[in-house]
Amino acid sequence: MRSISFALIALIALVHAELWLGKSGVPHVLDLQNQLDAQKATNETARHRNERLAAEVNDLKEGIEMVEEKARFELGMVKPDEILVQWSAAAK
Repeated sequence: MRSISFALIALIALVHAELWLGKSGVPHVLDLQNQLDAQKATNETARHRNERLAAEVNDLKEGIEMVEEKARFELGMVKPDEILVQWSAAAK
C-alpha cells in the first residue's frame, strides 16, 4: 500500500513538473499569449490603415476633386489663370 501511494505521488509530481517546466507548460503558453496579443495589436493597426487607404482609393475613383485637392496641397499645383497667395500667421 505504501509503494502505491509513493508511485501515485511521484506520478503527480511528474505531471506537475511537465505542466510548469515542459515544452507546452505554463510559461510557454504565457509567452504564446503575449505574442498573440502583440500580433492582434499589429493586425488592428494594419486594419485601420487599410480602411483609410480603401477610403482614399474610393475617393480618388469617384471624383477629380480629390485629385485636384491633393495636387494643390501636396504638390503646390496652381492653375494657369490663378495667382498663388500663401498666408502664414506670425508667431509672437
